[in-house]
Amino acid sequence: MSSERLPFFVYGTLRPGEPNHDLFLRGRTEAEEPGRLTGAVLYDGPGYPYAVEDAAGGVVYGELVTALPEAYGELLAALDQLEEYAPGDPRNLYERVARDVTRDVDGAAVRAWVYVAAPAVVVRLRARGRPLEGGDWSAARR
Repeated sequence: MSSERLPFFVYGTLRPGEPNHDLFLRGRTEAEEPGRLTGAVLYDGPGYPYAVEDAAGGVVYGELVTALPEAYGELLAALDQLEEYAPGDPRNLYERVARDVTRDVDGAAVRAWVYVAAPAVVVRLRARGRPLEGGDWSAARR
C-alpha cells in the first residue's frame, strides 16, 4: 500500500498561503484543488494542526494535491520527513493513511494519502487538546 502513487490531502502548513506550501510543493505539483475529509476532527497543534479520525463525524477542509509524476518519489520522501513519519515507528507524530477525500469541484471521492495524528498523539489530543470548530485550520488562524 505505501508504494501507491496517490495524491495527497493537505490541511495545514502545506495549504496555499501557508508557510510550507512553497517550500515543499512549488514546482512539484500538477494540480491543487479544494477538498474535504469526512470522519475526522481537526485539533490545534503547536504551529500546525492534527487531523484525528473520528467515527462520530466531523469534516476537515484542505487541498487535494496531485504531484508531478517525475517529482512524486522526492515529494513523498520530503512530506514523510516534514510530518516526522516513518513506517512502524512508535515515535511518529503522524501516520500516513490512504483515505477517501471529496473533491469540492464535482463531489467525487478520490483516494489520497492523509497524514493523521498517530495513536499516542490522539490520546493526548482527546484528553487535553483543542478541537478547531469548522475544520479549517487556515480560516481559524485568520
